[in-house]
Amino acid sequence: MTPSCTALRAPGAVPVLGHIPRMLRDPCGFLSALPAYGDLVQVKLGPVNAVVICRPDLTRQMLLDHRTFDKGGPFFDRLREVIGNGLGTCPYSDHRRQRGLLQPLFRPARYPGYAAVMSQNIATEVEAWGDGQVIDVLPTMHAMTTRIGLLTMFAAPLDSTLLAELHHTINDSLTSMYPRILIPPQLDRLPLPGKRRYDRSRARLRQITEGFIAQYRQEGTDHHDLLSALLTTSQDGRSLSDTEICDQVVTMFVAGTDTTAAVLAWAVYLMARHPDVQERLQQEADTVLTGGTATWDDLPNLAYTRSVVTEILRLYPPGWMLTRTVTTDTELGGHHLPTGTALVFSSYLLHRIPEIYPQPERFDPDRWADRHAPASPGTFMPFGHGARKCIGDTFAMTEDTLGLATIAARWNVRLTSDQAPRPLARAILAPSKTLLRFSRRTSKHTRTLPGPGATG
Repeated sequence: MTPSCTALRAPGAVPVLGHIPRMLRDPCGFLSALPAYGDLVQVKLGPVNAVVICRPDLTRQMLLDHRTFDKGGPFFDRLREVIGNGLGTCPYSDHRRQRGLLQPLFRPARYPGYAAVMSQNIATEVEAWGDGQVIDVLPTMHAMTTRIGLLTMFAAPLDSTLLAELHHTINDSLTSMYPRILIPPQLDRLPLPGKRRYDRSRARLRQITEGFIAQYRQEGTDHHDLLSALLTTSQDGRSLSDTEICDQVVTMFVAGTDTTAAVLAWAVYLMARHPDVQERLQQEADTVLTGGTATWDDLPNLAYTRSVVTEILRLYPPGWMLTRTVTTDTELGGHHLPTGTALVFSSYLLHRIPEIYPQPERFDPDRWADRHAPASPGTFMPFGHGARKCIGDTFAMTEDTLGLATIAARWNVRLTSDQAPRPLARAILAPSKTLLRFSRRTSKHTRTLPGPGATG
């Protein structure tokens, strides 16, 4: 008989459901409490037993061996339902080929072009806000990153109604995905209203994306965007099929919109919460930017802005909880892990270990000032680690840094309530509804900028 996992089980499980109620009520708090019970801790999610890794070095060891610890488990099984078998979700057997095909899309030479699209659309978005306007930051940032994502993916003229529907179907699918991770398989087969909506959103998402691919193929024009590049890329004489292209398009669109929007929303909230941070961001923007809009050439000089973004990624990593599947009997941290064991790791948990990050709940961009903290590899991993590290990490850091610097250059941001937003534990860790007041700055930049609707 194959021995079972020897890790201690977390307390507080209830009959049948196990730890699901706690994961639904306060998933971040539940995960953060687990290191007190061991380096590896078992949790029960309905009928599924999973093992949470609570030590950075063991998480790094797991991520570096992506053959033994393959993409899978409750999170990726669900995510694959939504975005398909793209680079972010594919198993070990498909990864090397897919990475090789997509790597040219993220060569350094391409980033100035991507950044130009970002800068233009960030400027358009933030200049449209009204002086004194109260803004719900997450949907506002989501609208901005969606526009950038669409223009980066699809530069050709496409039906605007379908583009808007694409955005909504992705959002609907991801919003309902996290609760479905915790639903026992028996219940998931029932045709309940939530299940039917989820299935409809997933099917419509594929239908819209496949329609865009067919339009591009019919036109046969290189629009110098990511979809055009995907249609022409090949390896050893083999091109991507339409299904593979669809999977990659949805993967990159999700990665380039939802995650970036969440980071910017947290950043703007914390900028308002900490006036000293806001002042330093504005001073840096006033010194570095030449026209009130951050550009690719400005990035090397936006050191403090980058530190703020990095600290947001520590506190609120978008990919806050991920899973893996053990493909062969193995050991980790002195514990036996049988084939098929579901592993859970959380950068939210790892980024709050006091021995690595003193006062871990404190928002402190200066902890990144020397660009070398933390010293130990694997202790900061908002984009993953090893061969499966996110291919778009530079894309995301670029967009977040450009967005935050441009906002700081043009706006003063103030709280409208003392109540802090709650982290919404969905597929992406985003803030709950957060209303902030934006007042136009009278800096050297904003005095020369035309207002919305003005003519030059």
